[in-house]
Amino acid sequence: MKGWRLRAKGWLAVWVVAGSVGTLRATGSKAPEFGPDVMVFSPTIPMAEIQAQIDKVYAVQQHNEFGKERNAFLFLPGEYKLNVPIGFYTQALGLGNSPDSVHIAGNVHVDAASRNDNATTTFWRSAEGFSVSPVGGTMQWAVSQAVAFRRMHVKGDMLLNQKHGWASGGWMSDTVVDGNVGSGTQQQWISRNSEWGSWTGSNWNMVFLGVTKPPAGEWPQPPYTKVAETPVVREKPFLVVDAKGRYGIRVPALRTNSSGVTWHGGKTPGATIPLAKFYIAKPSDTATAMNAELAKGKNLLLTPGIYELENAIHVTRANTVVYGLGFATLKPVNGTAALTTADVDGVIVAGLLIDAGETKSPVLMEVGPEESKASHAKNPICLEDVFFRVGGAKVGRAGVNLRINSNDTIVDHTWIWRADHGRGSGWESNVSANGLVVNGNKVTVYGLFVEHHQEFQVLWNGNGGRTYFYQSEIPYDPPDQKSYTSAPGTSGWASYKVADSVTSHEAWGLGIYSVFSKSDVLLTRAIEVPKTSQVRFHDMITVALGNLGSIDNVINDVGRPTSVKPRVTPKVTNYP
Repeated sequence: MKGWRLRAKGWLAVWVVAGSVGTLRATGSKAPEFGPDVMVFSPTIPMAEIQAQIDKVYAVQQHNEFGKERNAFLFLPGEYKLNVPIGFYTQALGLGNSPDSVHIAGNVHVDAASRNDNATTTFWRSAEGFSVSPVGGTMQWAVSQAVAFRRMHVKGDMLLNQKHGWASGGWMSDTVVDGNVGSGTQQQWISRNSEWGSWTGSNWNMVFLGVTKPPAGEWPQPPYTKVAETPVVREKPFLVVDAKGRYGIRVPALRTNSSGVTWHGGKTPGATIPLAKFYIAKPSDTATAMNAELAKGKNLLLTPGIYELENAIHVTRANTVVYGLGFATLKPVNGTAALTTADVDGVIVAGLLIDAGETKSPVLMEVGPEESKASHAKNPICLEDVFFRVGGAKVGRAGVNLRINSNDTIVDHTWIWRADHGRGSGWESNVSANGLVVNGNKVTVYGLFVEHHQEFQVLWNGNGGRTYFYQSEIPYDPPDQKSYTSAPGTSGWASYKVADSVTSHEAWGLGIYSVFSKSDVLLTRAIEVPKTSQVRFHDMITVALGNLGSIDNVINDVGRPTSVKPRVTPKVTNYP
C-alpha cells in the first residue's frame, strides 16, 4: 500500500506501511520531518494499521528501562479506537487545541514495569493533550517518577496502581477526570490545577494544589495537603496542528492565583509559535550546530533520541522555547553542562531528560549565570518536565544536577535521580553531590522529586523560595557513617537544606524516606532550616522503608526517630 493517498476531514493523509517501526504516518500538507521515531497518526488510517505500529513500539519499550530507544505518538484531531500501552521513553500527545479534539475509545494505560504488579520503577513516559473513554470505565495509570499526565480528559475513572501493587508516583496537571481517581497503593502524588468527580485513597503524602474539588480530610490523617490556588504557573507548551495542517507550539499564558484547568473554553489561553520558527534537531546534531541556530533567533525542537553533546547548548535570547519530543535526552560527554541559559526573560525548557556522562560535569543544567540579578516576575523562566539522571544506563558523574541562579524561575515537575540500580550505580562510580541548588530569589517549584545524591539532595540559598510537594529517598549506599557525615555531630546530609543565611522560605507536603543498606548508617535530620518565623514548613513525613539505619528527626530537632520499634512514620504538621 505504499504511496496511497486520500483527502478526508480536512487532512491530506499519506499512508505508508512497511515493516519497521516509525514508517506509518499521516501528515498535514506542510508536515515537518520529525524523523523515524515520531509517528503521526490520523483517524483516516485504519485502526488496525495504527495498532500494529503502537504494538511494535511497546514490544521494545515495555521493559526497556535503560534502553536507547525514544518514541513519540502524535494523534491528529479526531476519533480513534485503540489500545495504547505507554512504555518507557514514550510520549503520547494529542495535536488539538483542546484534549477533547482527540478522542481515544479504548485502553490508554501504563502497566507496572516490575514483577508482582510493582510499579516503583515505572519511569519516563507521558500522556498529554487528549481524551480517553476507557474500556470497562477505568483507566489504569500505574506509575512512579518522571511520568507526566497533562491536559488530559478521562471520561470515566482512573486508577493509579496495578492490582494494589506498590507505585511511587506521581504527577497530574491541567486534567479532568469525570469519575473517581483511586490512588490506592500510590505512596505519594501531586495534583495541580485539576478537576474530578471524586478522589479516594491516601498513603504517605498527597498534595492537591489549585484543585477545585479536593477530597475531604486534613493532614496528618488522611495525609492530605491542600492549597486552594496555584500562585503562579505557565502550563507546559504543546504541539498543535490547525485545520490547514500547519504545525506550531502553543505557549500557554502565565496564570496567577489559579484553580482548575485552562481549556474549558476550548483552547488554552496563550500564543502559538509557528514551527517554521523552530530548528528541528536530530540526535546527530552537535551542540555547535544547535547553538548556531539559536543564535539566528530560532527556537529549538529536539526530536526523540540521545544527543551526545561535545559542549553545552546555550540559550541566550529572551522568550526562547526549547521543546523535547519523546524524552529527547541530552548527554554531555566532555564534562560540560548539557544546557545553560542567560539571565533573560521568558525562556522555556520543556520535555527533556538530561543524562550525566562518564566524565564528571560540575553542573548538568544551569539557569542563569552565577550572580544573576534581574527580576523576571512578569515573565519568568520556566522548566517543565525536565528530568535528570546520573548512572543507571551507564556510569554517570556530576557535581550539581540543576543549579538555578535566575530570580523568579518556575520549575513545574522534575525528577533528579542518582541511580540506585542499573549499570554504573555505586558509591564510587555514579557520583553526584547535589540534585538541586537554588541561588536565585523567589524561585517556585511544583512537584520536586530528588533522590539518592551523596550530599544535600536540595540546597536552597535564595530567599522567597517555595516548594509544593517534595519526594526524596536519601542514598541507599553510603558504605559507612564516616563517608556520610555533613558536620561534626551530624550524621548524614539533610535531604532538604535551607541555608542559614535565608530569611524567608515556605514548603508544603514533604516526604523523605530511607532504605539504608548498612545498619550503622544514620541521618540526624531529614530537613534542616534556620530557626526564623519566615521560614515555614507544612505537612512533613519520614519513613524508613527497610530495617536498617534511621532518620532521627523530621525537621531540625523535631519529630520522632524512625528507628522506634515497631517502625513508625513520624509526621510534623507545621514548623515552626
